[in-house]
This record gives sequence, C-alpha cells and structure tokens, in this order.
Amino acid sequence: MILFHRCVNKIWLYATKINGAGMHKILRLPEVMKNTGLARSTIYKMVAANNFPVQISLGVKSVGWLESDIQNWIQDRISQSKTEVKT
Repeated sequence: MILFHRCVNKIWLYATKINGAGMHKILRLPEVMKNTGLARSTIYKMVAANNFPVQISLGVKSVGWLESDIQNWIQDRISQSKTEVKT
C-alpha cells in the first residue's frame, strides 16, 4: 500500500507501510542507479542472475526497489570487498 509519493529532483519517491512494520522508502530506477553507480542494463542483468535485489511493482508500468534492500546490497558489496582484500 503506497501511503504517499512526491517528486524530488525529478525522481519520484514512494513511502509504503509493509506488514505494519513502519515506513519503507521505495526508490525508482534513476535513484537506484545513482546510489549504486550501476547502469540500467547492468541492474536488470544482475536482477535476472539473482545478484541484485528484485524490484517491486508499483503499478502496471511502474517498479521500484526498497531503499533498505539497496542499502543492504551496497553494504554486502563493501563487506565482501574488505574480505577479499584481507585474504
């Protein structure tokens, strides 16, 4: 259930409530690209290969990603990178 949405710097942000667990921010593709540094095609290739969080449907032609999923994915990459450097 989308509680509200707004446009910030031409990027639509959505806030949802999931299972009464509180507010979750949904990022659209341009914001995901900005946060990860990945290109659109790379994101979708990685989703298909189960190497990136799966998008959620916001409507018939609209998808987004939970900000927490993207943040966790980035943190996993950072942790993985530090582990590889130590070995």
